[in-house]
Amino acid sequence: MRVKIKDNMSLFGTSGIRRIADAGLLELALKVGLAVGKIYDNVVTGCDTRTSSDAIKHAFISGVLTAGARCSDAGIMPTPTLALAAKEFKAGAMITASHNPPEYNGIKLWNPDGSAFDINQQDQIEEMVLNGSPEAAKWCDMKQSAVLTGAIEQHIRHIMKNAAKVSKLKVVLDCGCGAASVITPDLLKRMGCEVIPLNCSPSGFFPRPSEPTEANLGSLIQATKESSAALGIAHDGDADRMMAVDDKGRFIPGDKLLALFARQENARDVVTTTDASMVIDEMGFSVTRTKVGDSYVSDELKKGGDFGGEPSGAWIFPKNSLCPDGIYAAARLVNIAGKDKLSELVDKIPEYPILRGSIASAGLDLTELEKRLLDMKPLSVNSIDGTKLNFKDGWLLIRPSGTEPRIRVTAEARTEAEAQQLYDKGVRAIEECIKGSKKK
Repeated sequence: MRVKIKDNMSLFGTSGIRRIADAGLLELALKVGLAVGKIYDNVVTGCDTRTSSDAIKHAFISGVLTAGARCSDAGIMPTPTLALAAKEFKAGAMITASHNPPEYNGIKLWNPDGSAFDINQQDQIEEMVLNGSPEAAKWCDMKQSAVLTGAIEQHIRHIMKNAAKVSKLKVVLDCGCGAASVITPDLLKRMGCEVIPLNCSPSGFFPRPSEPTEANLGSLIQATKESSAALGIAHDGDADRMMAVDDKGRFIPGDKLLALFARQENARDVVTTTDASMVIDEMGFSVTRTKVGDSYVSDELKKGGDFGGEPSGAWIFPKNSLCPDGIYAAARLVNIAGKDKLSELVDKIPEYPILRGSIASAGLDLTELEKRLLDMKPLSVNSIDGTKLNFKDGWLLIRPSGTEPRIRVTAEARTEAEAQQLYDKGVRAIEECIKGSKKK
């Protein structure tokens, strides 16, 4: 059972710890560092470009050192770069809030094999933090912090082993002023690309919302069209995600990008999340579905699989790493675009209408909500993550967010009308439950 904190959410969400960057998060980072240091005696840390990252990172490092463990600071870098660097340590800690707004920050913890801490590891840290912090080491057992250099170059060389050179392929690159700014431009240039940079300075002040959704990538879409580029690439704040625009200036939906990568990797066994399109099941792959969150995909890939990911833009190539690597994904997509037009490849992938949204969940009775959803008479119900109702020609998924107090709503069907109908029924059920709770 997960330990709960006062806001009734677990310390860890679907992708690490995330909070508003304030004194409370500084205190929490110290406690988490102390707990991590008590279990893992040699830790490496890195951070994204957020203005609060350095403060949070040093609080975490102080905790690790207070535990009597060693800690090395690798500086500003993407999450997958830190995950690769963790190979030489007992654990890695990335200070980031990923795609959250700049006022947030957080902590992601990594194993030496590039996988995120699993549920048991997270529970162990939670129990130590929330049920009384471990005692500090004696003064004579405390270590000094160290600086780790060369992690970014190591990551570039690691990717270049599996990345082919391209001949002056024109690429528009939007790093969102996040951590990708310190690596992706250099990598793509070394691959032979003509890079047109957008927001590629690591300022920590995001010029667009950090999540690389179609709504947030208007400048990338426009620049890709106007420059007649072969593709456009976008990252989130810590570059574990990568989304793209094709040569016609069209945003490539995450579900199509999932299918494209799986097909190009000649994958047979694919791992994805419960909210991914049913198209992936109809394309001949052997599909295993997990809860939403790249850490769950990574855990499943440890058991086997050729490729994994989720439609939000997290792509995991096991031959590269068990960490979602937006940098590697960018290089892989460049190689694909160097051989064929992305637009032609994308158009060959089937597509069904899919709607995604969320609703604030204050006052929501989840038990009552499930009863209302079952009144829709689905053919079957899947409870791996929230409640997924399966119908003859589509499905509806209602699940609590793992990072904020909201309910996620996803619906897919073979026609737009059917998808909209399912989505509207889901939203209506949530709103009626909230109203009912307020009347009590």
